[in-house]
Amino acid sequence: MQQHSTERNGLPSGTIRPPLTMLASSNIQELQQRIAQFDDQSAYKELFSLFYKSLQQFAYSFVRSHETAEEIVSDVFMKVWKKRAGLSRIQNLKLYLFISTKNSALNYLRAQKKPLVPAEQYQVQLQSIYFDPEKLMLTAEMMGRVQKAIADLPPRCQLIFKLVKEDGLKYKEVAELLHLSLKTVENQMSTAIKKIGQAIHFDIRTTLSSRSS
Repeated sequence: MQQHSTERNGLPSGTIRPPLTMLASSNIQELQQRIAQFDDQSAYKELFSLFYKSLQQFAYSFVRSHETAEEIVSDVFMKVWKKRAGLSRIQNLKLYLFISTKNSALNYLRAQKKPLVPAEQYQVQLQSIYFDPEKLMLTAEMMGRVQKAIADLPPRCQLIFKLVKEDGLKYKEVAELLHLSLKTVENQMSTAIKKIGQAIHFDIRTTLSSRSS
């Protein structure tokens, strides 16, 4: 597998990018068009920069190696560039990138004769949780409870939550990506939100009771 680091793509390390949930599909389509029609390298680098971290974390869920996950994502993007002329025919580039990353990760495991990781053993990496503590009126302690509630979710539930809330995939896209029914994704998200809500609710009751005493 070829080495292809972020620095080799001309992207400065440590660059802070907005979460994919904040990225409009029209922006992705614009980059897609510039790459496909004009061989626009700056658009390619921007696309790489926007998706790299999320895809690397997704690949890690399967291969459990940071270095291998980085190589997988770099290879996915190298193939995107090589086949850029046909990029305009892809209707959902975000989902395409996630599916390509998953397939590459599974192909790597098969080639290395390593067992495929069951959903119950996924190792999910979260970039951060995009809650606004001020808008939600959350204290630092309450935010800590939210983070713990997410960390305590079962691995598959945690991955689904990340893909929806952090990576900006729709429920039906997550279902297609993970080969699950839409109902399963809905149920898993309901479980995650319920547990997070319980963590916040518990803290709010504690805070109110302490203030009234």
